[in-house]
Amino acid sequence: MLSPGKHNELIRSIIEDMAPRFMPGATLVYIGDTGDKWGFFDKELAARLGLVVEEHGKMPDVVLWYESKNWLVLVESVTSHGPVDPKRHIELKALFRQSSADMVYISAFPDRRTFARFASDVAWETEVWVADNPTHMVHFNGSRFLGPYAQ
Repeated sequence: MLSPGKHNELIRSIIEDMAPRFMPGATLVYIGDTGDKWGFFDKELAARLGLVVEEHGKMPDVVLWYESKNWLVLVESVTSHGPVDPKRHIELKALFRQSSADMVYISAFPDRRTFARFASDVAWETEVWVADNPTHMVHFNGSRFLGPYAQ
């Protein structure tokens, strides 16, 4: 159960539309609800993945583990606050540095208009997903599409 609001509607779309399409079988590790920062947190799975996350750490909105590729997918739900920009990219990399999985960074937007407002802030070597065009993903440079980069 997520609290009402646009931010959480986008989180629901990330879980129900984006994840099954681009990461079939991915397991939910964490959801940050606007009403409850730790709305869902699978502590046991997090521990198995080597995640050491402090309660006050700045978590992304959604964390998924895509086991078949050993990816930890970190998703920011962008409705009013920013995407995975260069500063946030460094913060997330540091926050999850002890993970045994490779990291993938995604900024999710409800629509192209919102994406356009933040497009110049999106970090290179990250992905963008837009909920009103759920079958597409935008890749910001680099040598691969939807995959981790060497740390």
